[in-house]
Amino acid sequence: MEKEDAIKELGPNEDMDYLYILRALNEIRFPVGKNLLIGFLIGDMKNQSVIKNDLFTLHTFKSLRRYSDSEIRSMIDNLIANSMVDSSSIIGNKFAQVYAITQKGQEELMTPSLYKKKISNQLDSETVITDREKVLFKELDFFLSGFNDEQKKAIIMQNPRILCVAGAGSGKTTVLVKRIEFLVKYQSANPHKILAITFTRKARQEMEHRLIALGITGVQIETFNSFSEKMLQRFGHLIYSSQKRVMSYTDKIIAMNFAMAAMNLDMDSATNKYFTDNQKKNKEPNQLNNIFMNDCFSVIEYFKSKKEKLHDFSVGLNGEERENAKMIAKVCQNLETQMKMQGLRDYTDQILDTIELFNKDGRTIPIFDSILVDEYQDVNAMQIELLDLLIQKNKSVNLFVVGDPRQSIFGWRGSNVGYILNFKDKFGNCEIINLFRNYRSGDKIVKFMNHSIESMKMQDIESCNPNDSTIKIIDFSSEDMEWSFVMNEIKKLIDNGMPGDNIFVLSRTNRQLNDLSQRLRAAQIPHVVKTDELKRPTEARIGDVTLATIHAIKGLEAKVVFVIGCTEQNFPCKASDHPVIEIAKMGITEYDKEEEEKRLFYVAISRAKEKLYLSYSGKKHTYFINDEMKKMLNDWF
Repeated sequence: MEKEDAIKELGPNEDMDYLYILRALNEIRFPVGKNLLIGFLIGDMKNQSVIKNDLFTLHTFKSLRRYSDSEIRSMIDNLIANSMVDSSSIIGNKFAQVYAITQKGQEELMTPSLYKKKISNQLDSETVITDREKVLFKELDFFLSGFNDEQKKAIIMQNPRILCVAGAGSGKTTVLVKRIEFLVKYQSANPHKILAITFTRKARQEMEHRLIALGITGVQIETFNSFSEKMLQRFGHLIYSSQKRVMSYTDKIIAMNFAMAAMNLDMDSATNKYFTDNQKKNKEPNQLNNIFMNDCFSVIEYFKSKKEKLHDFSVGLNGEERENAKMIAKVCQNLETQMKMQGLRDYTDQILDTIELFNKDGRTIPIFDSILVDEYQDVNAMQIELLDLLIQKNKSVNLFVVGDPRQSIFGWRGSNVGYILNFKDKFGNCEIINLFRNYRSGDKIVKFMNHSIESMKMQDIESCNPNDSTIKIIDFSSEDMEWSFVMNEIKKLIDNGMPGDNIFVLSRTNRQLNDLSQRLRAAQIPHVVKTDELKRPTEARIGDVTLATIHAIKGLEAKVVFVIGCTEQNFPCKASDHPVIEIAKMGITEYDKEEEEKRLFYVAISRAKEKLYLSYSGKKHTYFINDEMKKMLNDWF
């Protein structure tokens, strides 16, 4: 009864309405399918099961009557994604699913917390341009010409703590480089005392090239890992009793062979057991081996990043899942032993060991006057700890961070969007600057993007691209027809003179890319496949069409973008290319999985400059394409 009272007192708070679904599953005393659950929640008295079982007498009957079917489906899927509701097949009918509240769902009823993880208007404040700043803009017009007022403020603002919320296509890299140029050329900053942190080697190289073109050298441009490695190269002897080096790809293979041999296990047997038939489809044995190996190392890095000892995480699992989890846990334990024996460190060790070094001997911490951090929405706890140590060394350091909560898509890897959302709470009298003008995509695509994440209640992005844009959604009776359409459209675009590197095909999973890649190879269409697996990347050639998972394409853009497989199975994603990683991370609670999937869809569609094609096969498209978005389509096939 206490639980009921707690929910009664919630009142009209739409962010917490998901709790009524959990309570409904508590109240209904038999296995319930999705259609009945939705009918019960909206108060459908025409549903025979509602009448037959007297469900209309229950407290939560019609408690969500103001919502549409698709909105309630979204809530249910969110609860499933966050392990608060479990779905299972009915005995004798594997296609019929019934739903039940889990232990985690029961705990959520008692102490609600999921709603706190939603991004909701926390950074939506208008950027105020003062009269003094307007005067400065005019005085510096020779330097700032061509930038909008918000960009100008981000370039010259002097507050020691600045968060720049940079929407998709708003020119954040250009602003970052221009700010460094301003510091060096007009603030007499010593470039050797400036640290700029990016997230990828490619972004790092691009920033270096831009600064060199401006005649600026000496700025320390690093990823978190390259910075950490330089520190360990200089001072590693202070924390290591013997020599250590970063694990190479070859080192991984050797360590893996030793780990498997210790278990009398061969790689083919392990991958055959680990992957489903669908996951094995269109993959060579060496590809499967590579994914399996990288998954094992990802599990090791995950436990290290959480500062937890690697343990057997098969507890509570059944059948093949349990056996796979036990196998991976044992392989990972053997890998850790091999790494210690061979004096190897991985990417997570680089940062953790640097933190240990700085804590042990503060004299090793370099002093910077300015620190600039890109992609701040993707930082994790280790990176924040490292940044905090650098800031504590010189409390007067100027900190300028750039990021976009709308594009936070790496929670599954340990990133925490809370660091950007709570920037003001941490740093108090800071300045928040919103860059909301999009120079990449046509107006229709930008409005389509805004509607896709309207639940986040952030400031809408505005298009500054005068070019017209096209959005189409195409329904197919089979994936085979979907792939044929995409291949033929690409061929037509190329035949009409469009370079292949102006075309992206984006998907949620690797499998779809592999299927489509086979078609393109048969049609002799040059292309490159990019995935988010931790392996050596394939370099694209000029003119190559890009096939990519959405995680792997973040930050890039193309004139024409195909987003394939836009079904409820893929958005939000029900499958996994890395099953044991999902198992190992089941307990992760730092982020809302379904919200992150919605942001991932936003990232996909925001890559398009002129044409956006959304395709799917089957009866239903993803509910991420809502009613407002449907009104904006040029065509629906």
